[in-house]
Amino acid sequence: MEREKTCCFTGHRAEKLPWQNDERAPGCLRLKTAIWDVLMSLYADGYRHFICGMATGADIYFGEAVAALRDEKPGVTLEAAIPFDGQEKRWPLFWQRRYGRLSETCDKLTVLHRTYTPTCMMDRNRYMVDASSLLIAAYSGAPGGTQATVRYALRQGRQVIELPVEDA
Repeated sequence: MEREKTCCFTGHRAEKLPWQNDERAPGCLRLKTAIWDVLMSLYADGYRHFICGMATGADIYFGEAVAALRDEKPGVTLEAAIPFDGQEKRWPLFWQRRYGRLSETCDKLTVLHRTYTPTCMMDRNRYMVDASSLLIAAYSGAPGGTQATVRYALRQGRQVIELPVEDA
């Protein structure tokens, strides 16, 4: 894949989102609309390969939106960047099922570690940034993995588009 036309995504997990699992909440609906709008704009700019970190919450929203974009537009590919084999096994069944459906639709699965390691999430995030020219971040400003990924992307000279995460 050509890095110059590859985009990756980072965002908060479900438990860190203001609405948690209530996807009918206004903030969630706005975030999903913002993801769709930026994907359409990036497609118009020539982006075709998208990398998803496959965590609960914002990552899954992004992956599902890319899968929908692929159904509408030619040439779109979706890569799952999986930090370790079986990352979803301890999640609630609802998220496990969505993860399974999404991973089955991905064009490429990249598993960074066979088992959990203390650095596997960071390794996944760095892999995505290093393979991309652009990072989309659903980001509230809270400390954590999303913030670290945004900082890493900026240090690597990548363009970052921040999508606000709001509860109201």
